[in-house]
Amino acid sequence: PKPGVDFLVVGAAFWSCEPLVGSEKEKSSLFAAVLCSLRRESGREGEREREREREREEGETTKIHKNMQFAGRGLNSSTYQRVLTALIFLLCCFQSGRSQGCREGFVYDRRARQCIDVDECRTVPDPCRGDMRCVNRNGGYLCMTQSLYSQPAYPEPSFPDTSVGFSDQLPLGPGPDPGPGPSYPIVSRPSTPCVLGYTLGEDGTCVDIDECEAQSHQCNPTQVCINTAGGYTCSCTEGFWLVGGQCQDIDECRYGYCQQLCANLPGSYSCSCNPGFNLNTDSRTCQDIDECETDPCTHGCLNTYGSFLCNCDEGFELAADGTTCTDLDECSFSDFLCQHTCINTPGSFSCACPPGYYVFEDGRSCEDLNECDSGNNTCTTAQVCFNFQGGYTCLDPLICQPPYIEFSDNQCMCPAENPACRDRPFTILYRHMDLSSGRSVPADIFQMQATTRYPGAFYIFQIKSGNEGREFYMRQTSNVSATLVLARPVRGPKTVVLDLEMVTVNNVINFRGSSIIRLTIFVSEHPF
Repeated sequence: PKPGVDFLVVGAAFWSCEPLVGSEKEKSSLFAAVLCSLRRESGREGEREREREREREEGETTKIHKNMQFAGRGLNSSTYQRVLTALIFLLCCFQSGRSQGCREGFVYDRRARQCIDVDECRTVPDPCRGDMRCVNRNGGYLCMTQSLYSQPAYPEPSFPDTSVGFSDQLPLGPGPDPGPGPSYPIVSRPSTPCVLGYTLGEDGTCVDIDECEAQSHQCNPTQVCINTAGGYTCSCTEGFWLVGGQCQDIDECRYGYCQQLCANLPGSYSCSCNPGFNLNTDSRTCQDIDECETDPCTHGCLNTYGSFLCNCDEGFELAADGTTCTDLDECSFSDFLCQHTCINTPGSFSCACPPGYYVFEDGRSCEDLNECDSGNNTCTTAQVCFNFQGGYTCLDPLICQPPYIEFSDNQCMCPAENPACRDRPFTILYRHMDLSSGRSVPADIFQMQATTRYPGAFYIFQIKSGNEGREFYMRQTSNVSATLVLARPVRGPKTVVLDLEMVTVNNVINFRGSSIIRLTIFVSEHPF
């Protein structure tokens, strides 16, 4: 065998691609053209190659292997380039057959080297909806109702897809039985040239039958018929979903479609809002109502989310209805708001004092009104105005009863040379004071003291008269002084006259004498 030919056979087998597309004649002529070209190129080098081979030693059994090493021995560089170009052209021709595609509904079969039909009824999951049956067609499929579907049917032949432009046929000969083909409905109209779901129109073309309009569909009452090309489908309206062949209502309220309140309806839902909110234009969300814009409160209003709160001015309280304000009776809270009398006013209160008093700066306490200083009294010019808590009195001029004579404006004296004065106090001094009613006890209220001191003398202080209720007592604080103590509360209005006696005893000269302070106490009506 010639080296060039051996090389071409090996090279062609090495670069060939399966599956090949095209007739055997075309492939043979293509190979022949390439082989002839390669032989002409290799003829010129044949003689020189045979000369070199005769010179080689025995061992020509590796001849085929050496011929494959064409770069150094079989061909020169120009010949190698032309051979390589031919091989690349051959490879492109073989590869072009593989790039051919099939139309939709067909798939390429590598063994048969042609496009065959795809059975969508087996490969596509749930191609038909509801109780429709799938019927495979050449290059597609149909969805038919159960009543029109007939299982015993004639198989439709599977034609190859001729769109790729090849005319190869499967080789005839014995082979495995492909099994029964797909079944299609047989309709009792053998003369009709249109497929199922179509009818012959006036122009001679096949037009689609609208099963929904013709009421020839098999959808149940809960479904909606939707016409399709060559058939129809049964679907559910909005708000329903298909469960077990029946359209059941979707409970949209379970999925939070509404912001607040939701009411499920057949095929739909309705949103509403709680009191204090309005439904927005989107019919789903709610907007707070500002109730304060309508002035629902008597005094103040505070809008809250979904409601409102009423507040009242100082001195008022919110009524049970939550909107009106009623006056707050502060005087009922405590007896100590005012020192004397509490007067309730709308939203507040005021304090009042009895006659002889005025309301102090704090607005609650009562302060004595000094009628003597203000001139608001009825005393004559001959009288002396004496003010006490809550009132005043007019003191008449001092008149000393015999045998006493007037010693000063407020003191009467009984002269020692008058025999009638022997067993009487030497002097009577008139004093006046005021005392609040119910004053706390014990309390020191008046003090006495000897103004004249004699050597060897001592003094005794006592209450001589006026203490019938034992409200007072004398406590001696030194040898020459003593204090009048209030031992029990005295309630007014009342006037108490006490004779406080100071006894002077001098054993050296055997002297005993006394002096009296006639104390008039005006007890007020009120404890302030």
